[in-house]
Parts: sequence; C-alpha cells; structure tokens
Amino acid sequence: MKKPILIGCMLLCALAFGQKNSHELWTAELKKYVSEDGKVNYKKWKESPEGLANYISILEKNPPQDYWKRNDSLAYFINAYNAVTVKLILDNYPIKSIRRLITPWRFKRFELNGKKVSLNHIEHQILRKMKEPRIHFAINCASASCPNLPNEAFYAHRMNAQLEKASYAFMNDPSKNKINETSVEVSKIFFWFQKDFGDKKQRRQFISRYAETPISEDAKWKFLPYDWALNE
Repeated sequence: MKKPILIGCMLLCALAFGQKNSHELWTAELKKYVSEDGKVNYKKWKESPEGLANYISILEKNPPQDYWKRNDSLAYFINAYNAVTVKLILDNYPIKSIRRLITPWRFKRFELNGKKVSLNHIEHQILRKMKEPRIHFAINCASASCPNLPNEAFYAHRMNAQLEKASYAFMNDPSKNKINETSVEVSKIFFWFQKDFGDKKQRRQFISRYAETPISEDAKWKFLPYDWALNE
C-alpha cells in the first residue's frame, strides 16, 4: 500500500472511531521521532510531517464534549499542546530555540470549536484551570529544561499513572533539578507556576513527594536558570 493511501486510511479510521482512539496516531509519530530520554529528531520528522498534521486535524474535528470525563479532556489538551508545539518547531526548523520565534505561545494556531486558540490559551485558560499541577511535567515547550517529551501519547485510562511517571522523572532528572539533603535547586517551573503548587510549604511537600533524596527541613532552596535550547 502506498504511503498517501495508508495515511488516508488511518485518518478515516480515526475519525470513525472518534477522537479518544486517535491518540494512537500520536503515539505512532512519537515512537518514530522521540527517543526514550526525550530527545526529538526534528530534522528527520520534518521530512515526513504528514502524520502529525493529520493527528492535529483529527483533534480539531473532534473537540471535547460536555459528557467527556475529566481524564479524557486532560489527555486531549495535553496531547494537543505537545503536538502543536512540535508542529511549530517543524514549520520553522532549523532553529536553535523556540524563543527565537515571534509570539510562539500567543499566536492562535489550533482550532477549537470553530475558533483559533493559542498555546497560551490551552495551557492557562484550560489545563491550569483543571487544578492538576502535574500537567506542568506533561506538556513540553521544545526546550532542554522542559520536562521531556514522552514517546507515547497521554491516555485517559492511564492518566494518573502517566502523570505520576512524568512528575517522578522530572524531579529526579539532574538536568532539570539538583536535589540533595541540604541543598535543593529546582526548576523555574515551580516559580512561574507557584500558585498551582500551593503555598511555600505545599510546594516543598510536592517536591519531597517525588524526590528520591530525602530533604532536610533546613535545606537551602534556589531556582535554576532555564535552558531554552531546542530539545533535540
């Protein structure tokens, strides 16, 4: 079967079975171009962007419905955010950093219920309002200091386990956070989105929950510089 015919069949099947099953298409793309440690092969992906474009098109044609459960919506918007971010990079590749682009997070580039919305809208007006702080370790901004882009989609039926895995992996990655008993250097994500993690005590409890290393009560805390280099 020729490639265009195969892609067309996948698109029709996904539309027939509905959006919630279409995330398998996203997983297929991620498996091809994202390594286990979150490195993205944008150069190779740019040569075959059709699968990504089709997946985004399916999401746009199948927006969340009122009867959806919370985890269905979480999976939809986390995957949408990550897929649209990857497409943004591919559309402008080669590029050294997403911050080299003009308004990468404010430009309206995803259609939701007939209206174009931005990455900022998805993150701040939808995902953050779902009161799930672990989303900050699931969405990816195509940068070295971001949580790794997983090489599989997020799924409603596995949402809690996947968010737990992402949070644990991020907290214990020495390129993102540097934690020992007496010194805690954490990502600026905990500064930028501190309201999502609660007050100072609650943020420390959250970090301690996932950190492999026990943290003493008198440990010194600081925020690490953020590396915006492309995650390739």
